[in-house]
Amino acid sequence: MKEKDSSGRFDQSINSHSMIPESPSPQEAAVYRKVTWRLIPLLFSCYILAYIDRVNVGFAKLSMKTEAWFTDAVFATGAGIFFLGYFFFEVPGNVILHRVGARIWIARIMIGWGFVSGAMAFSYSETSFYALRFLLGVAEAGFFPGIILYLTYWYPRRRQAHMVALFMTAIAVSGVIGSPLSGWLLKITDGWHGLPAWKWLFILEAIPTVLLGIAVPFLLSDRPAKAKWLTPQERDLLESNLAADEKAKAAEGHGIQGLLGAFKSSKIWICCGIYFGAIVGLYGTSFWLPQIIKDTLTQDEFKVGLYSMIPWGCAAIGMVLVGRHSDRTGERRWHIGLSSTVAAIAFSLSGLPGLPAPLVLAMMAVALTGVMSSISCFWTLPTAMLSGTAAAVGIAGINSIGNLAGFVGPKLIDWLKTPTPNFLLPKGLVQWALENAGHQLAMNGVAAFLAMSGILAIFFTRPIKAQAPRP
Repeated sequence: MKEKDSSGRFDQSINSHSMIPESPSPQEAAVYRKVTWRLIPLLFSCYILAYIDRVNVGFAKLSMKTEAWFTDAVFATGAGIFFLGYFFFEVPGNVILHRVGARIWIARIMIGWGFVSGAMAFSYSETSFYALRFLLGVAEAGFFPGIILYLTYWYPRRRQAHMVALFMTAIAVSGVIGSPLSGWLLKITDGWHGLPAWKWLFILEAIPTVLLGIAVPFLLSDRPAKAKWLTPQERDLLESNLAADEKAKAAEGHGIQGLLGAFKSSKIWICCGIYFGAIVGLYGTSFWLPQIIKDTLTQDEFKVGLYSMIPWGCAAIGMVLVGRHSDRTGERRWHIGLSSTVAAIAFSLSGLPGLPAPLVLAMMAVALTGVMSSISCFWTLPTAMLSGTAAAVGIAGINSIGNLAGFVGPKLIDWLKTPTPNFLLPKGLVQWALENAGHQLAMNGVAAFLAMSGILAIFFTRPIKAQAPRP
């Protein structure tokens, strides 16, 4: 099968009949339930802590504004510079995980980022803040793509969208849990032992990460063959399903192998574009949502956390429902594309001047739900095409390039929210409009990237072939 058709789109026939078998037997369903209950709660907990440690700087910002060296521009740069460290070490980190196993490598990542996250409390200047955020990215590099790769060691393609969605609800749940927790910590810790609240926020939220990281090697199994908590028959069933899935990839022309194969494929670069657009929306919101709520709804930091729960709670529910529906139907293209498009429209509407604060919050909830639904379904695309070392490299490469959007998103919002200097534009109506429409421009900027993601998903993947839905 050729990689591209005549229109330049890559074939998304991962939705073909070979991917959608007959309804699984009760015995098989029971085995996968057992695996899911063993793996997903642990991975879910790890990612909650990872995401809280990654984005709690958005809440710390509310307290750090009292520091003479800290400004919105410093925050935007520091929030984004995390992803530069992440970018450079993502691919080698995933290759190491593939070779040494998930237990040891994930533990190393968690313990490392926990210590660096706690060290954020010792920021004393712009330079130290930037350096620690960069090191946090280096420490965490390989965690998320490592988990995506790890799930492919256990689940065939037909189950992956739902499993990735369950795992990635940790992002939304971290918002539900982490937002009020961070707001509460800021409220009660200010002045403890002479330290400002933001320092305690970094220290206290880093401790659980280190502790769970120490426990990971004792709780995780690298692959089904090494899982002592499975019976021999259960291990054989999982291994045979995975082997059949690899054969199906090769038969469909999706079995990209080898280090160079991952980066030479145009399919992978299309995936990078889709993911990049979605991540602009994710991190543009994650870092700025507390400030948006504080500017529009309440000045109370604890209430900021409570209001932040609403968009994240909606996203947690929505992404699981969309992922489950995608797995049931075997359809990926429209689930990804429409989710991104809905998010783009909601982001744009949230920036309308004069929109009542409750509607702003409602639009942000719709936008986050669309973003998270798109991302959770997205990972079925590269995992359907990649095998072996190519999977480790390709997944990490897509994630690292896509996560450069974590640098672009916060900077984009900061740049668009900042009034254009008078010497660049004539005074008058145009200047007044720009100075008073910063929020609208910022949300439209994020929406443009999400629209790009939706367009790539819908128009640059081949239309789905007719098929019967999965029973």
